[in-house]
Amino acid sequence: MPSQVLVATLVADPAVSSLSDAVIARAAQALPGFSGARWLEPGVAADLLFEGDDPALARARAALGGALAGEPIDAIAQAVAGRRKKLLLADMDSTLIGQECIDELAARVGIGARVAAITERAMRGEIAFEPALRERVALLAGLPETVIAEVLEAAITVTPGARALVATMRAHGAYAAIVSGGFTQFTGAIAARLGFDEHRANRLIVADGLLAGRVAEPILGRDAKLAALRDLRARLGLGAGETLAIGDGANDLAMLGEAALGVAFRAKPAVAAAAHARIDHADLTALLYAQGYARASFLDA
Repeated sequence: MPSQVLVATLVADPAVSSLSDAVIARAAQALPGFSGARWLEPGVAADLLFEGDDPALARARAALGGALAGEPIDAIAQAVAGRRKKLLLADMDSTLIGQECIDELAARVGIGARVAAITERAMRGEIAFEPALRERVALLAGLPETVIAEVLEAAITVTPGARALVATMRAHGAYAAIVSGGFTQFTGAIAARLGFDEHRANRLIVADGLLAGRVAEPILGRDAKLAALRDLRARLGLGAGETLAIGDGANDLAMLGEAALGVAFRAKPAVAAAAHARIDHADLTALLYAQGYARASFLDA
C-alpha cells in the first residue's frame, strides 16, 4: 500500500487556547514518519505532518487518543490530499444549535422532561428514530404554531463557530446544506441565520394555527440523510472525497460514514466511536482547521 502525506490537526477550544508546544511534541512522538508542525492559530490549532499508508493512519488515530488522554484537545487525522471539501452537510439540533427543538416545544406544554428522555434514547440509537419522532410529535397536538417563533427567539442558541464555518467554506466555493431530523419550521430560520444554501428536514403539520400532532410522511431519518448526501454530491458533480458531514446522533451515522470526512460533534458514544473523527472540546471552527484553514482566513459572517 503506497505511502502518502498525512496530517493530524490538533484543536482546542478557542475560548481556552490550551494547545501548547509540549502537547504538540507529545502528539508528534505518537506519529510515525513525523516531519513537522505548523500553527494554524497559536494556542488553538496546529497541523502535524507525517507519512504512512492507510493502516498507519488508523494506528495514528489510536495513538493520538492515548497521547492526548486527559487533554482538552481534539485530533483529526487524515490525508493531506483533498482535505478541503466542496460539500458540507450538517445536522441541526445539538450540532448547529445547542438545543433539541422538539424538547423546547415540549417544555412549553410542561412535558419537556418526558419528551427529552425519548429524544435521548433515539439519538443514542436505543430506539428507532421514526416511531420515536411520531410519538413525540403526537404529544405536541394543540400547541399554537406561534410558539415556534417564540422558541426560536428565546431558547435557540447557535453553536460557536457555525457562522464562520459556513461563511468560510462558501467563500471558497463549497455548498452548505442542513440535513436534519428536526422540522423545516426551524431549519429554514437557522439556514437563513447561518447562510446555508439549502435545508432539508421534516414538516410539522399545522391546522387552524395549531400543531396537529403529526409530521408529514415520509420522515427524514437516517436513510434520508444518507440519500441527501448522495443526491447533493451527484447534483453538484462532486467526487466521493469532496464531502464533509457533521452530526451527533444515531440518525447521522449513515451520512457520516458516507462522507469523506464524517465528524461526530459532542456526540453520543456509539456515534463518536463510529465516526472518522470527533470533536469533544473545540467549537465548529475545528472543521475549518481540519481543512487546513488558518485563523486569519476565517470569515465570521
